[in-house]
Amino acid sequence: MNLDNCPRCGRLYVKNVMELCQPCIKELEQQYEACVKYIREHKNTDIQELSDATEVSIKEITRFIKEGRISIANAPNMMYPCEVCGRLIRESHMCDDCRTRLRKGFTEAPKKEEAPTTPKKKGTTYFTVEDRHHS
Repeated sequence: MNLDNCPRCGRLYVKNVMELCQPCIKELEQQYEACVKYIREHKNTDIQELSDATEVSIKEITRFIKEGRISIANAPNMMYPCEVCGRLIRESHMCDDCRTRLRKGFTEAPKKEEAPTTPKKKGTTYFTVEDRHHS
């Protein structure tokens, strides 16, 4: 048997696909059901109001949304925090500004590292990897 400690509560449990002990799985399902019920009854709710009303953390609600368990398509005010800056968003993991900064960082990064310069000795030839010719 594969045993592990539950990452939520620390109890010893038999490993499973959820990677949680049975009491935590049950509690998580109850939290999920409470969130879904509240959203159905309060379509204009936001994530803070949902968290306050259900006593489910914003982190857990965000996880339900990202896993696709909670749909926010019919909840116009439901948004969750960008993973980088915390700005509220409705899709993806990052807001547009953070995504743009990330792309800009990649495009501005040097295309290749400069080869270190080594002093040349008389009669010695040095080659870099780029100097190789493939037949």
